[in-house]
Amino acid sequence: MSFSYSQQSDDAVLSTHTVGQDGRKDGQPVSSSSSLAYGVLDIPPWYLCIFLGIQHFITALGGLVAVPLILAKDLCLQHDPLTQSYLISTIFFVSGICTLLQVLFGVRLPILQGGTFAFVAPSLAMLSLPSWKCPEWTLNASQVNTSSPAFVEEWQGRIRELQGAIMVASCVQMLVGFSGLIGFLMRFIGPLTIAPTISLVALPLFDSAGNDAGIHWGISFMTIFLIVLFSQFLKNIAVPVPVFGGEKKCHTSKFYLFQVFPVLLALCISWLICFVLTVTNTLPSSPTAYGYLARTDTKSSVLSQAPWFRIPYPGQWGHPTVSLAGVFGIIAGVISSMVESVGDYYACARLVGAPPPPKHAINRGIGIEGLGCLLAGAWGTGNGTTSYSENVGALGITRVGSRMVIVTAGCVLLLMGVFGKIGAVFATIPTPVIGGMFLVMFGVISAVGISNLQFVDMNSSRNLFVFGFSIYCGLAIPNWVTKNPERLQTGILQLDQVIQVLLTTGMFVGGFLGFLLDNTIPGGLEERGILAWNQVQEESKETPKSSEVYGLPWGIGTKFCTASCTQVLPFWPRLKHGGKGEVDMSQPAHCSQTSSREHLSGATETRM
Repeated sequence: MSFSYSQQSDDAVLSTHTVGQDGRKDGQPVSSSSSLAYGVLDIPPWYLCIFLGIQHFITALGGLVAVPLILAKDLCLQHDPLTQSYLISTIFFVSGICTLLQVLFGVRLPILQGGTFAFVAPSLAMLSLPSWKCPEWTLNASQVNTSSPAFVEEWQGRIRELQGAIMVASCVQMLVGFSGLIGFLMRFIGPLTIAPTISLVALPLFDSAGNDAGIHWGISFMTIFLIVLFSQFLKNIAVPVPVFGGEKKCHTSKFYLFQVFPVLLALCISWLICFVLTVTNTLPSSPTAYGYLARTDTKSSVLSQAPWFRIPYPGQWGHPTVSLAGVFGIIAGVISSMVESVGDYYACARLVGAPPPPKHAINRGIGIEGLGCLLAGAWGTGNGTTSYSENVGALGITRVGSRMVIVTAGCVLLLMGVFGKIGAVFATIPTPVIGGMFLVMFGVISAVGISNLQFVDMNSSRNLFVFGFSIYCGLAIPNWVTKNPERLQTGILQLDQVIQVLLTTGMFVGGFLGFLLDNTIPGGLEERGILAWNQVQEESKETPKSSEVYGLPWGIGTKFCTASCTQVLPFWPRLKHGGKGEVDMSQPAHCSQTSSREHLSGATETRM
């Protein structure tokens, strides 16, 4: 059972209906969690794409803004909010470019690209070296002249060092992706590796999400209540909206507003309430008082100083520099980022009703992410890019899996990077509102990871041990290493950084233990879930639906660039030949409405 829509009239666009296997339409949304408002190949109306794209941008906003703000102190920028806004605009702009590259030429799933926390730990480790510690005078706001050449050189020298390390490490990721090495490793990665990896993306973040929410628990609980209310209790409530055009020039039609925009509605309402409480001085005005950061005017300085227009460009901070210690540390972050991204691909495909990604799509996705990290280093974001797990969580809540929506979100990110004032406005969302949203999203992401265990025999003591031990060590080991970094000193600085970064990344620890134990402890393929996992992959590669989702756009590889030499490339789609010649891969990405409905109905029934 699936959602479908028709472009024959405005009413059909706004009134989604269900189509059962018997072809009946009842005019009401499906209550099944596998139902989709829009499938991966569906193209919603342009105005819905804009609002849905903005919602995905807002979902990723916390992570996008958090990365530059976390790095600001070690870059000596804690007293320079204007430069912080420049970094935020730059990461918006680069994330937009990387999102478009990933959706159009990468794995081709609706996954937003943005700054990665996997690079934050090695970046902070590098900046904590004695040669890169901030001078004492930069820590005193009264002594900082943000326009002086001495101060500018202090922070630009540090970010150039990050740029060089990220650009070199990104070449490793591109090599792993485009060479097919990641696709080769996928034959050894099963549900017992993916499940702890995805779950540990969100589980270790409970501390930061709880701290943000704890700024004002009342505001946070209100945001959580609104998201749950809209996405779970009111999702089947149709709201009459005015429609213009068609046979009736002006009339009303039903639209499932709460199912499509639960996060955006909740954030806007919470933000408005915080604004009212700020204007009326209900929230405390003292910076040391509880709930102060729930005010909407705490970041007003960024809004007033940011320019209206500013186009980021490569090398805007100068020529990048490279150090061996920084490269080794960032490579450790690249490893964790790749493990997380592969799991995100499978989780995203499952949520949007698409077949599991074939190996060539995974190779291409990881390679494009490496290219995105290279661009992020060249532009000087101080960070790389990765697939956003927050975006995967939003797909699970909204049930809107259209690829065109993420293309729109990428364009929104580009605009936010160019229009500095607009980006600064979004940066003023109160902290407890973002914390409340994260508590909901991270819970969904953890559940998505655990759902991969449906293929595994969980009555097996072997599988229970592998999963339970991986999850527990993925939480315990990083916690201990963070508190006792001096216990792992080997005397080699670069080696110490690599060890510390790897062991403080929960998703790497859990995923590595899951991979190691699952492939060494004796167990049958059916017991481990590998048989069902591989069977779904093999079946998906034989269907035209998989070719429509993961094939390159505009006929590349089917009508153009069809030379036999391209077929040996690990990231190139494989041509399928049937009785009529090229059949599977010759299907254009923009299929007809009928084929889109057939795809959506079949894809949501596919069991990952």
